[in-house]
Amino acid sequence: MAPPAVLMVGSGEYTTGFVGGSASTSDKKIGVVGLTLFDLRRRGKVGALSIVGTSGHKFPAIREHLHNNITKVYNNLDTSFNSYPANDKTDPEAYKAAIDALPAGSAITIFTPDSTHYPIAKYAIERKIHVMITKPATQLLSHHLELLTLSRQHGVFVYIEHHKRFDPAYLDAKHRAVNQLGDFNYWYSYMSQPKSQLATFKAWAGKDSDISYYLNSHHVDICAWIVGSLGWHPAVVRASASRGIAEAEGCVEGTEDTITLLVDWTHPDKAGKRATGIYTASWTAPQNAGVHSQQHFHYVASKGEVNVNQAKRGYEVVSDPPDATAAEAGTKWINHSTCGIRRTRRGISVGRPGMGVNEGKVTVEELDRRGLPTLGNTIVTTAILEAGRRSLDGGGKAIEILKRENDRWELR
Repeated sequence: MAPPAVLMVGSGEYTTGFVGGSASTSDKKIGVVGLTLFDLRRRGKVGALSIVGTSGHKFPAIREHLHNNITKVYNNLDTSFNSYPANDKTDPEAYKAAIDALPAGSAITIFTPDSTHYPIAKYAIERKIHVMITKPATQLLSHHLELLTLSRQHGVFVYIEHHKRFDPAYLDAKHRAVNQLGDFNYWYSYMSQPKSQLATFKAWAGKDSDISYYLNSHHVDICAWIVGSLGWHPAVVRASASRGIAEAEGCVEGTEDTITLLVDWTHPDKAGKRATGIYTASWTAPQNAGVHSQQHFHYVASKGEVNVNQAKRGYEVVSDPPDATAAEAGTKWINHSTCGIRRTRRGISVGRPGMGVNEGKVTVEELDRRGLPTLGNTIVTTAILEAGRRSLDGGGKAIEILKRENDRWELR
């Protein structure tokens, strides 16, 4: 069977590393999604590649950026792609024409502002196209459940890019928490990005989405993944936020700097027990803090605890000007397991093989059972995130999360 064609929806930082007319100043200077797919094409795992954005005017510069920073540096890796809309066009709905051009059994990746995930994914699913959505899946629980129903009707795989589930430390933490540490009691997590990212996200930050959807989604999902397998359910969500820094950086009035969710967890078979989860995320962290993203959690249970800090992974690099740019100078704590490309004698190697859905080797339901971050396995994450937004909009009021029959969830 021919390898699937893949359309990358979203032409910005995560796909190409190109932001505001030049390479991103973050740790994604050459992108992540495009880089991985270019290499998968080299290895015969995917076929034709295309990218769609809202403005075609960017594509000549994007092609030059990819050629100079990937093709010329890493063994002539082919970075060619078809693009939508045309170079002289601007079209917010160009994704429709791009999806319509895909053959049956193709796939798309969605790395776009949070508010656009639902309409793009729905359009693709209804045309029997497999989908990978960057987290969060959707902003509304009702949209998440609708996409789940549609994906099962049309037999397509919808995967949510909760990559922390594949981090070796987090995998080990889940194993120990589930098998050794007893009843869930307390969780605290923190994740951040420097305020320079607000320049990248200024078009939608505080308008269409917030830092809880964007970053808290990581650890909310990890916690739900761990304790959900032990039978715990989120019951009540309250949210609080700080303001002032993002507005000073040019974001719209009301943009939250740091958002904290407080979640009460209960167990249907343990009426006398209750657990607390606290999830904090910020996009106004200091510049040059040694790492692009602070990311750690503390899990406490009846028979032990786990502390994971993924900011410092035992690998430090120190650079002095003039050999390093200002952004690179100083001490940096390197994530050596992140997606990236390294110069080797034979070339580069990133990416993962496909799952075999098109060939009928595995069903969508089987992928759910494997514990992958599918729509079916991430419902609770969306429920908590939307409840947090509702709580903030309601002045911090408590929002209940109710589980109904047949894995149906509601907010009240």
